[in-house]
Amino acid sequence: MKNLIPICSLLSLTALAQTPPATTTPIQHVVVIFQENVSFDHYFATYPNALNKTPGEPVFNAAPNTPGVNGLSGALLTKNPNSAQPFRLTRAQAVTCDQGHGYTQEQQAYNSGFMDKFVEFTGFSSASCDIGVGKSVVMGYYDGNTVTAFWNYAQNYAMSDNSYGTVFGPSTPGALNLISGQTHGATLVSGSASGNVSNGTVIGDPRPALSLDDCTIKTAAQITMTGKHVGDLLNAKNITWGWFAGGFRPSSVNPDGTAVCATSHNNISGASAGTDYIPHHEPFQYFQSSNNLHHLPPSSTSKIGQTDQANHQYDITDFFTALNAGIMPAVSYLKAPAYQDGHAGYSDPLDEQTFVVNTVNAIMSSPFWNSTAIIIAYDDSDGWYDHQMSPIVSPSAVSDDNVGGAGVCGNAASAAYQGRCGYGPRLPLIVISPYAKVNYVDHTTTDQSSILRFIEDNWSLGRIGDSSMDAVAGPINNMFDFSKANAGAVILDPSTGTVMVKRGAAAATKAIASPETITTNNSTLQLDGSLSTAVNGGALSYVWSVSPSGLPAAVFGGNTAHASVQFTAGPGTYVIQLTVTDSTGATSTDTTTVNYTGK
Repeated sequence: MKNLIPICSLLSLTALAQTPPATTTPIQHVVVIFQENVSFDHYFATYPNALNKTPGEPVFNAAPNTPGVNGLSGALLTKNPNSAQPFRLTRAQAVTCDQGHGYTQEQQAYNSGFMDKFVEFTGFSSASCDIGVGKSVVMGYYDGNTVTAFWNYAQNYAMSDNSYGTVFGPSTPGALNLISGQTHGATLVSGSASGNVSNGTVIGDPRPALSLDDCTIKTAAQITMTGKHVGDLLNAKNITWGWFAGGFRPSSVNPDGTAVCATSHNNISGASAGTDYIPHHEPFQYFQSSNNLHHLPPSSTSKIGQTDQANHQYDITDFFTALNAGIMPAVSYLKAPAYQDGHAGYSDPLDEQTFVVNTVNAIMSSPFWNSTAIIIAYDDSDGWYDHQMSPIVSPSAVSDDNVGGAGVCGNAASAAYQGRCGYGPRLPLIVISPYAKVNYVDHTTTDQSSILRFIEDNWSLGRIGDSSMDAVAGPINNMFDFSKANAGAVILDPSTGTVMVKRGAAAATKAIASPETITTNNSTLQLDGSLSTAVNGGALSYVWSVSPSGLPAAVFGGNTAHASVQFTAGPGTYVIQLTVTDSTGATSTDTTTVNYTGK
């Protein structure tokens, strides 16, 4: 005779397997949408005041008592010290040239803190992308009639007007600082160090070594990185995580098993944005501990977020596949395909808006929304004008530095590592969560490694060490109110960025069993409790049971949001009861009534 495990034991094991790791806040899931190349003033210079006068553009009207930001007004708009004045870019001017955003260029534009040399050092234009103002385009900014979604997210959740790139420079330093707070530890394996690596520190955009990434750019400078990153800390505590990048899945595989990443799209202008996957935007591919050399897929959907052949590096579609299957890693980093990442020159704010809104809408419509923090952040400024001088908390004195003259970035005598001049330019930072403060502007000084610090603190991971910038990063906690879930879900139109549906925060913990009533001739039925909500926005526990008011039945997966029921007593009426309990102990009950007609 076979040994049988009681059904109650199986359900207990299921519940145990799905119990999220302990956190210090109600946030059980962090999703970082890491976009490209935008300064704070480029998107929020006149927030919350949009022009609202250009025909065909979405209208943005700020709610009463909306706080202002440290943006552009008065003399900064009309008597700006730069050689060109700031000006409003229209929605029709969404496609622009990429600006200069090298480690040295950005420092030179700062001109010892006078912030008046942007046209000369970071401004760029060419015949293929010029909008009629030449290099002065660097002074352009959008308002809520173009970057409408971002203004609506700021209006309904929390944003910062005092957050910076951890260091000056382009994409790779920003991506490395996001996951490790550290740009030192690079070893050049091919190509020139000039403009890429200085004193073992990444200052440019070298690509991952070919030994780490089949899809790297073989003709570019290549490096490997040493040291710890957040993935190592999460793995040490068996916490699920992943980096999900557009175009990461191979478009084909060579006979020798190496991956080819050639998937590409056009942006809204109809021009090719190049390949969806950009190797130097994927920071974990620089590390031996976390690379996925051949871009292998997860071994199964259920393994997404766990350690397997994918090694936590995935295609962006894997995130949505997992989400639709009721799976979300504790920590997810999302990198849009190139045409939707917001990088001027090949992407634009409207394509970017489509990706961000569709992503946020999907998360808000999932059972994970109540315990999730979505963080929208950027890797660098692209060199776009921003008037606010950043505090220099990480001095440096390499030949590439030039904040206060050639070779000067603060007092470098105390620098742990050279080549990490920062903080760099001011960047947008938005937190979207039921626990985000509503219509709130935070002025706490933060940087890209502040996101790392939040993850470290939320899961009690400890610090990276080795002079990582996480040790001095300002907290983003002031953008939240963890005492209560005050913010409801705001569903936006991905094309216009305008509000379509606004759902209030849960007034009470509420069980919602779906379907409510149904007639079926199938002997089994899938039950769904994922729309249930907790008053505090936190996680819920689920118990499905058979009500004595109906016929007896067998329930499977009774401690999960998605259970199934088998109608064992034959045709008749069955009543299945769902009881949910929130983290405070509050409960709510709902029922599903089934008329089983038999076969």
